[in-house]
Amino acid sequence: MGQPHGVGIVGLGVILDAYLATLAEHPGIRIAAVADLDASRAEAVAARLRDSRASTVEELLTSDDVETVLDLTTPGAHAQIALACARSGKNHYGEKPLAATLADSRAVVDAAARAGVGLGCAPDTVLGTGVQTARAVVDAGLIGRPTAAVATWVSAGHEAWHPHPDFYYLPGGGPLLDMGPYYLTSLVHLLGPVVAVTGSAGRLRNTRTIGSGPRAGEVIPVEVATHVAGTLEHAGGAISTVTVSFDAPGTRARPIEVYGEEGAVSVPDPNTFGGDVELLTRGGTSWETVTPRAGFVDSSRGVGLLEMVGAAGLGDAPAQARASGAVGLHVMEVMTGLLDSASSGRRTQISSAPARPDLVPLTEAATWRGLS
Repeated sequence: MGQPHGVGIVGLGVILDAYLATLAEHPGIRIAAVADLDASRAEAVAARLRDSRASTVEELLTSDDVETVLDLTTPGAHAQIALACARSGKNHYGEKPLAATLADSRAVVDAAARAGVGLGCAPDTVLGTGVQTARAVVDAGLIGRPTAAVATWVSAGHEAWHPHPDFYYLPGGGPLLDMGPYYLTSLVHLLGPVVAVTGSAGRLRNTRTIGSGPRAGEVIPVEVATHVAGTLEHAGGAISTVTVSFDAPGTRARPIEVYGEEGAVSVPDPNTFGGDVELLTRGGTSWETVTPRAGFVDSSRGVGLLEMVGAAGLGDAPAQARASGAVGLHVMEVMTGLLDSASSGRRTQISSAPARPDLVPLTEAATWRGLS
C-alpha cells in the first residue's frame, strides 16, 4: 500500500469517535495531527492515537505530513477550514453540510477546483450496503421505471441529548441542514440530481431548553425552520417528497421508499450504513428482503474519506469521489432551494447538476479496512 496517507483532524467533538473507529487503525492512514479550539482536548485525543500530535489549526494546515484534513467542526466553520485547505494545497473532507450557506459552498468548490485538491463531503453512510443495495435494485430495473420516492425523518430535536446543541438551531442547522443531507444525498444516489424544488417550512417555537449535561435547563434561541416539507423534481422524471422535523416525537414511516411502475423498494435509515432493503414487485403479496449486493459491508464513518484518497480497497484515488464536494454542493442548493421556495411561495430551479455517483461494488470490511 506504500506510505500511509497523512490525515489531520480539526474539531474533536461528539462525532470524532465514529471516525476514529474507521481511521485510527487503518494501515493506509496515519493521523498525523489533531486540533481543537480546546487545546487540552487535542492533547487528550493525541495521547490516544499512535504517532500523532496535538496541534493548532494553523500548524496543522501548514504541516508537510498532513495531506488531507478531516473537518469535524460545526457548520459555521466548514468554509473557513475548506478554503484554508485549498490555499495550503491540502485535500478537505468535511462533515455535512458542505458549508453553512450556498454562497460559501460554491466558494469552497471553486477554490478546491482552482487549487487542484480533493474535496469530499459527508454523509458517507450512503456508501454502505443499505442505500447502495437499494440503488442496485433500482439500476437492475426490478421496480421498473422509477416514478417517485418518499423520505421522512421526524424527532423532537437534539437538545434532549446533546450537551451543546446551540448550532442545531442557528443558521447552518435545523433539521433540513442537519438530517436532510442523509436523505437528499440518498435520493441523488437512487434517482439522480434534482432540477427543481417546492418547499414549505415552519418553526414551532423560538427557544429550546437543553435537557442534559452541564448546561441542562439553559434556554437557547431558535433562528431556523424546525419543520420542512418539500417536493423534488429529478432530472430523470421521478418526483420525491421529503419531510424533516424537530417538532414531533417520532414517526413510524419508513425512512425512504422508492416507487416504480413494476414495484417498490424500501430503503433503511440513511444515517446508518446497513439495514434491510425490502422489495415489493407488482402482483406480489409481501415485501421480500434483498440480500446485500452493493456497498461497503460493515462500514462506518470515514469510509468516504478512504474512498476519496484511494484507501478503501477500490483501487487508486478516483477523479471524482463518491462522497464528493460536487454532490455536497448540489444537496446544499436543494436545501437552500426548499427554504427559498417556502419563503417566496414559488418553485425554485436548481442549477447544479452533478453526475450521479458510481455504484459501490459489494466490498467486504476487510478490504476497505486495508486488511486484505
